[in-house]
Amino acid sequence: MPAPSRTVLVTGGAGFVGANFVLDAVLRRGLRVVNLDRLTYAGNLDNLEELADHANHVFVHGDVCDRSLLRHLLSEHRPAAIVHLAAETHVDRSIDSPGEFVRTNVVGTFELLEAARAHLGTLPPSEAGAFRVLLVSTDEVFGSLGEPGFFTESSPLAPSSPYAASKASADHLARAYFRTYGLPVLTTNCSNNYGRFQFPEKLVPVMILNALEGRPLPVYGDGGHVRDWLHVQDHVEALHAVLDGGRTGETYVVGGRNARTNLEVVHMVCAALDAQIPRSTGSYRDLVTFVEDRPGHDRRYAIDPSKIERELGWRASHTPEDGFRETVRWYLENRAWCARITEGRYRLERMGKP
Repeated sequence: MPAPSRTVLVTGGAGFVGANFVLDAVLRRGLRVVNLDRLTYAGNLDNLEELADHANHVFVHGDVCDRSLLRHLLSEHRPAAIVHLAAETHVDRSIDSPGEFVRTNVVGTFELLEAARAHLGTLPPSEAGAFRVLLVSTDEVFGSLGEPGFFTESSPLAPSSPYAASKASADHLARAYFRTYGLPVLTTNCSNNYGRFQFPEKLVPVMILNALEGRPLPVYGDGGHVRDWLHVQDHVEALHAVLDGGRTGETYVVGGRNARTNLEVVHMVCAALDAQIPRSTGSYRDLVTFVEDRPGHDRRYAIDPSKIERELGWRASHTPEDGFRETVRWYLENRAWCARITEGRYRLERMGKP
């Protein structure tokens, strides 16, 4: 009889990064995943279509703020690890509705940590020693960099938006639970992700879908805001590396060494569209429109991922040029997915206006 698959509890596993992580965990790594997701606007079971009726995927429709449900899932499935991805993530949306970000990102993390702490106390030493909780966070908790320098694991938390503040609060809670209670927590802070299944309110899918409809491509301010772009599959590989080999209590910053201005990214997306589905006249770049900047818009992010590269042997493999071409191709080949996402709920409109 084959050995049972290692079980991982994933929160937010129907969202963008979550679905990519779950698909990789089940289909490539043979893990058994218990997938808890509330299926808000960004959670989508279409993302998990490949896992329909898969024996190693258990989907649970529920809320990370429900501690009794969390304790039930931990008791019933006895996972070897928790990967906490459930979060509200869109900065503009946090400006309009900060309360939901506090609820999910702060209270939800607290409830998860409490459930994990109680569960750890029930485990025999052999299981307790292997148990891990991985909190997946963002580089936005560090605030804005000046022109030189990079974020590292020792960068101070200085969030600018309600979203970033809620994630910074979760980071503080996770570290406090390690130091106070000995809960075996690891934290990652990643740079801007892009790739398949990304909800179309983020820069890359907004540009692709607006371009296909011949709509303006809105770029905040002068387009000079810099982000370090990370393909979602590279992020997934990093999360597995940290989960498998990271040291508890440690933080790992995850970046692609691919810092680009927003305008450069939009131009790369336009170039990929021009190559794959040309306009009848001109370039998609002709649709670029500069709009008023959003409040508290950090000017520059850049990550130095030397620690995870050195200690865990991880390194991003996608270049922006290849990654954006691949992403554009995915959206072109999955227009039905895009239509189901945008119909009636989100029409690519701007949020978080001053």
